[in-house]
Amino acid sequence: MPIQTLVGRNLRRFREQAGLSQEALAFECGLHRTYVSGVERGVRNPTIVVLEKLAEPLEIAPWQLLREEK
Repeated sequence: MPIQTLVGRNLRRFREQAGLSQEALAFECGLHRTYVSGVERGVRNPTIVVLEKLAEPLEIAPWQLLREEK
């Protein structure tokens, strides 16, 4: 599975578990909602700095966005 797809799936799962919309997560991260959507769809390639921004409001470590769930 491409890493962008994996990050997107994980981001969506953690975001939904946190009960946040894409818009709410984007606001908390200081990003645009369409950027968050692009990451979730696997069409954006976020930097490690962006992964850190996305992970913080979800209260997870950034590496968890890169981990393949078994």
